[in-house]
Amino acid sequence: MLPSGLQYFPVTLPFLLVLVALFGLVVGMAAMRLLRYASISMGISLPALATILALSLLGSYVNIPIAYLPEKETTTLAHIDFFGVTYAVPVVHEWAATIVAVNLGGALIPIAVSLYLLAKHHLWLLSAIGVAIVAAVCHFVARPVPGLGIAEPVLVPAAATAFVALLLSRRQAAPLAYICGSLGTLIGADLLNLNKIQGLGAPIASIGGAGTFDGIFVTGLLAVLYAGLVRYAR
Repeated sequence: MLPSGLQYFPVTLPFLLVLVALFGLVVGMAAMRLLRYASISMGISLPALATILALSLLGSYVNIPIAYLPEKETTTLAHIDFFGVTYAVPVVHEWAATIVAVNLGGALIPIAVSLYLLAKHHLWLLSAIGVAIVAAVCHFVARPVPGLGIAEPVLVPAAATAFVALLLSRRQAAPLAYICGSLGTLIGADLLNLNKIQGLGAPIASIGGAGTFDGIFVTGLLAVLYAGLVRYAR
C-alpha cells in the first residue's frame, strides 16, 4: 500500500507563492504582447504555452511511484569509555524504506515539451552539447540531503542554462534554454545521483520533485521570458 503522503507540493508555502507570482508575471506579459512573441519563438501556441506552465506548477503535486528501495542497515563504530579504556563497538543504523517516484510537473511534462522542441527546431546537436554542460554543472552542485533526497541551489540551473543557451545560439536560445535547463537538471541532479538516494532516510525520492523542481520551473520561466524579450527587441 502506498503511503498517504505520496502527493505533495515539493516546496513550502512561501516558496510556492513565489513560483506562483513568477508564473503570474509570465501570464501578465500577454498585456505587453511579449508572451505572444515568446510563443512564436518557442513554436508553441499561446494557449498551449500558458497551459504547459500552469500544468507544470500544478503537476508538481503529483508523484508517480516507479521503484521501491528497501530499508538499509549500515554499521558504524561507536567509542565507549569504560574505566579509562576506550572500546570500539559496532552500532547498526536502520534507514527507512524509500519510494522512488517521477514528478509530473517537474519531470514528465518538461521531458515531453523538450522532446517536442527538439523535433520541431532540429536542435539535436546543440541540445546534446547544452544538456551535457548543464548536467555537469548541476551534478557538481547537487548534494544529498538526509530526509529530503537530492537538492541543489535554485538559481544554479537557470544561470547555467542562460549562459549555455546564449553561447550556443542566440537566435534559438529560447527553445535551447528550455531543453538544456529541463533535461540537464534532471540528468545532472537527479538521475546521476540515484545511487545516493538509499540511506538518506527520505520516505519519497521524487525525480524532478523536491530539491530540483524549483530550479526546473524557474528555468522554464526563464526560457519563456527570454524568448519574449528577444523577439520583442527585434
